[in-house]
Amino acid sequence: MKFSWKAVLAAALFSAVPLALAQDAASDVKKGAEDTGHGTKVAAKDTAKGTEKAADKTGAATEKGAKATGHATKVAAKDTAKGTEKAADATGHATKVAAKDTAKGTETAAKKTGSAVKKGTEDTGHAMKKAGEKTEDAVK
Repeated sequence: MKFSWKAVLAAALFSAVPLALAQDAASDVKKGAEDTGHGTKVAAKDTAKGTEKAADKTGAATEKGAKATGHATKVAAKDTAKGTEKAADATGHATKVAAKDTAKGTETAAKKTGSAVKKGTEDTGHAMKKAGEKTEDAVK
């Protein structure tokens, strides 16, 4: 068998092509991984900045909301106190008026009762006087 250098060279070239391509693919994978790592790092930084800004805005909004709520609560408490005071004053005034009206009614009723008792007593006394006279006449 004669050895052909052309065949050996062709076989060597054909076997080298897959190795070269494999090395190129490995290089591409490495480069892709590096690009992905870099992209992930950039995305993480952007996300962190966005999260920090959002947290700052949330904190400011929460503080503003708390101040507004505190102010509204203070105003509501003052309004409630004023309303309660007005209601108490109105209730006190109504109670005073009702007490005066009750006193007048009681006084009028007492006068009428006293007048009725006096009249009843007079009538009873007059009737007793008449009965006494009849009894006296009957005894005589």
